[in-house]
Amino acid sequence: MNLTISGHHLEVTPALRSYVTTKLDRIMRHFDQVVDVKVLLTIENQREKERRQRAECNIRVKGSDMFAQSAHADLYAAVDELVDKLDRQVVRHKGRLQNHHHEAPKRLM
Repeated sequence: MNLTISGHHLEVTPALRSYVTTKLDRIMRHFDQVVDVKVLLTIENQREKERRQRAECNIRVKGSDMFAQSAHADLYAAVDELVDKLDRQVVRHKGRLQNHHHEAPKRLM
């Protein structure tokens, strides 16, 4: 898995980097075929104080790409919300990949 964590108007500290990687381990626990993960952490320079810190993530898994974003006043809370959204998407994708149909029984003559 390739993991890229970048910041826009923000320096990604080692503490923030380790927090994001530990949260993304939850996604790897559900689905191990993740190829590439790109995380973008942004602080928007606006006058309004709430919801100015944003987290975005692109995940490339075998078969499709997933995207989620969240905004919150606290960057750590935005990362938590982002991982919750991605976790739901990954579990849903995994359910779609599994074959739930059973083969019809053979008729005996």
